[in-house]
Amino acid sequence: MPMQANDIEDLIRASFPDARITITDLAGDGNHYAAEVIDASFKGMNRVQQQRAVYAALKGKMDGSQGELHALALTTKAPE
Repeated sequence: MPMQANDIEDLIRASFPDARITITDLAGDGNHYAAEVIDASFKGMNRVQQQRAVYAALKGKMDGSQGELHALALTTKAPE
């Protein structure tokens, strides 16, 4: 079953409550999303570390072929 954009945001927000989060459904199918997450906790982290932190917040929803979320194009950064 495809995930809804608000479900993805809720999972990310649980780990990053003060983040600016934008979720976009890229294909209109509930399976291909883009997410931009801007959070102060990313300061001093490289992009890989930032993205791993966000993927961890998704709590396995992208794991393997059984994951509820098929594709997520992720952009992360600390606020300027």
